[in-house]
Amino acid sequence: MLGAYVIGIVVMLVSLYVQWRLKSKFEEYSQVGLSNGMSGKEIAETMLRESGIYDVRVLSVEGRLTDHYNPQDKTVNLSPDVYYGRSVAAAAVASHECGHAVQHATAYSWLQFRSQMVPFLSIASQYMQWIILIGVLLINTTVIPLTIGVALFAVTTLFSFITLPVEYDASNRALAWIQKNRIVNEREYIMSADALKWAARTYLVAAIGSLATLLYYVSLLMGRRD
Repeated sequence: MLGAYVIGIVVMLVSLYVQWRLKSKFEEYSQVGLSNGMSGKEIAETMLRESGIYDVRVLSVEGRLTDHYNPQDKTVNLSPDVYYGRSVAAAAVASHECGHAVQHATAYSWLQFRSQMVPFLSIASQYMQWIILIGVLLINTTVIPLTIGVALFAVTTLFSFITLPVEYDASNRALAWIQKNRIVNEREYIMSADALKWAARTYLVAAIGSLATLLYYVSLLMGRRD
């Protein structure tokens, strides 16, 4: 039991460090102007067009680091700093989100698998924590609620690991495209790769944290059954 707590604390500290590094990197690279002067919106639209994608819209959404691709309505959603920005950070993020659009257009298997899981997870996430809480409270009476909760949590953990190849692949597509099309120079490419590297690590830490939590719940369940 103590080991589970130690692992949880370590994962939390690593997560905080990675989040801090990600924010600091994006703040740093947001101050570096892109040599070609293009905005994130222009880069996104160019990448989509040159990838033969004409049914995806590029939109501006509120918030910071809220950038994402929505496969449901086929929109690349960029935060104001990225949408209007003409920096290395804006180029990296805009092209990364378009990488997801390219995945969607080319039926990338990991993205398809991930998308198929979303409807179930959106429902399960509303009840999972409550079921686990009830399961922990009733563990000395019955293990059924906790078993159900652990099963649901296992699916969310699987989802977090499926997200990893999706995110890494989108970054690889983005970096390959901005380099091939000379959107960035050599120095800007290195910065873009560094920014996306730290962004990807947030997903990696989240997946490991989810697995650690799952193992903790499993240990509770197994301990009760023993």
